[in-house]
Amino acid sequence: MDLNTSTAMHPHRMTWLRDDRYSLLLGGMMWVLIVLMIVPEGFNYQVLETAGAPSSGDAISRLLWLGLLTLSIVIIFWRAGLAWLLARMLNPFLLLFVALAVASVAWSIDPSLSIRRLVRLGTIVLACITFVLMGWHARRYQNVVRPILTIMLLGSIFFGLAFPILAIHQETSAELLGAWHGLANHKNSLGAIACFALIFWFHAWLTREVRLLSALAGGAIAVTCLVLSRSSTSLAATVVVMVFMLVLLRSPQGLRPYMPYLVSMLVAILLLYALAILNLIPGRGALMAPIAALTGKDMSFTGRTEIWAIISDHIRYHPFLGTGYGAFWTPKPVAGMDSYEFIWRMGSFYPGSAHNGYLDIVNDLGWVGLICLVAYIITYIRQSLQLLDIDRNQAALYLALFFQQAITNLSETHWFSVLSVDFVIMTLATTALARGLLEYRLRLIFGEPRSSGKAPVHGMALPLAHKSFARAQGGGA
Repeated sequence: MDLNTSTAMHPHRMTWLRDDRYSLLLGGMMWVLIVLMIVPEGFNYQVLETAGAPSSGDAISRLLWLGLLTLSIVIIFWRAGLAWLLARMLNPFLLLFVALAVASVAWSIDPSLSIRRLVRLGTIVLACITFVLMGWHARRYQNVVRPILTIMLLGSIFFGLAFPILAIHQETSAELLGAWHGLANHKNSLGAIACFALIFWFHAWLTREVRLLSALAGGAIAVTCLVLSRSSTSLAATVVVMVFMLVLLRSPQGLRPYMPYLVSMLVAILLLYALAILNLIPGRGALMAPIAALTGKDMSFTGRTEIWAIISDHIRYHPFLGTGYGAFWTPKPVAGMDSYEFIWRMGSFYPGSAHNGYLDIVNDLGWVGLICLVAYIITYIRQSLQLLDIDRNQAALYLALFFQQAITNLSETHWFSVLSVDFVIMTLATTALARGLLEYRLRLIFGEPRSSGKAPVHGMALPLAHKSFARAQGGGA
């Protein structure tokens, strides 16, 4: 049934139908997107460069990105009514960030590079919105993401055993010597993927979505890659997040009313650390000492403090709006470029990012961008806590993923970065969270959806109700 014509011609027959079609197609889109974000351009591991990132891909990569973008636009227009309802539930600061990034082309220090990054940004956001429009059910998010992450990790193990020169860092620095990057392009990327996968498998076991043996097998693959990557940040984040999920999902019933306060306290602490790194509050050394001890790094965070100092100096020249989305970190800086400051001050070392997601946001989009990020975080937490009363298990997963990101972004760059698979996973969590809340409100209005004539897969639906939904929103439904 067509959404727009049905409601226009028969407003008194507003209802909603099951929509389980094309679930394999949309799941396949997500798999392609995640693989594209993990592997190097053209699967060429022989020319892997750990510093910097490519500004454009090969012909096959560009074709796949174009296909994802085109298909996403077509499906969103096809399901325009549902997309509009979803947009009203979606975290508005995700969309505001996209708008700010687009506007930043006007003041970007490298407009062409910003535009290329924006194409990826738009594709990722649109693809994640598309994913939740059809074939939706409450556990679909993890059912699609968990398998592909596990496959990539298992592939990394086989790749490392078969081609160790290509899958293991050959650098002689103490941080990289002998560390695996597997199918990813850096050890920290492999560590982040393993961290995500372990969170997904642990959550699946806690919520009894999978059997114990399946959880142990998937978890063992993730732990193996996490250890081989030697990513201390990902290891520390994994431990903290798993403890958090255990407390949230297996705590005594009497303690559950206090969980929102625990979540709020943890968010406040993490934002405090982020502000300390940005030098907005005094006492950074005292605050960062426990993090250094937890992650096993020295107080320079493996040279990160020097990187942060250089970036902070650069931010002072463009404090409010930054220097343009994705424009600072050129793949190969030359004299005259802003990023060449690292070559000048740190010799031949070029970090490729600020190794801090909060700093990179300020550097790209200024304090306006940071405010947008903080607002996005607060809205994400607020929506997750709303879902906590509706679907505790699913809300726990979304909160766990947030805390993983909040921790790792203290020493790596993932927030809104189109060069990190973390951004895809978090954007997908953001759209899935919005769809979960939308689903709940629609069921309050219409009850269980009707079958469209085909056997449902999981029984979620395509809504056909603009005015009733608007009235429910206004009435606090």
